[in-house]
Amino acid sequence: MAKETVRILGIDTSLRSTGVGVIEARGTEMRALAYGRIHNKPKLRHSECLENIYVTISDLIEDHKPHYAAIEGAFFAKNAKTAMTLGQARGAAIAACAVQHITISEHTPRKVKSAVVGTGTADKIQVAKMVMRLLNLKEQPQEDAADALAIAICHHHQLALPEEMRAKLI
Repeated sequence: MAKETVRILGIDTSLRSTGVGVIEARGTEMRALAYGRIHNKPKLRHSECLENIYVTISDLIEDHKPHYAAIEGAFFAKNAKTAMTLGQARGAAIAACAVQHITISEHTPRKVKSAVVGTGTADKIQVAKMVMRLLNLKEQPQEDAADALAIAICHHHQLALPEEMRAKLI
């Protein structure tokens, strides 16, 4: 049976610094096609930041044609304003995927860390170093980009599971 090649867009949302990464995977082989961050300067209006997230992710989808998208699941913030802002950034990212008919799944930070490093309590440096190793990158990606690539890797691992197990986890 031939192994299918899939492309996965990983997204780590934030209003000011959203990490993005596209990987291509075939079986256990993975490579990064694109990664970086959507940097919104502090003086940009809130609406301009959301537009930039939407447009940049839309362009990434157009350029790389991912089969799937994965985003970090919502977390519980102590500050309601922070939670609302993150929710709006996530909404812009999810809308960009939905408009282009890309199925998007959520993965908790703990699940992402566990899938990439082997423990759900890994720190950001451990995640970034393992992302480098798994994707054969020459240099460590910026923190938000590394997180986005880790989310994409986690999703790839979920896709490798039998369908009945995947339905419970995704």
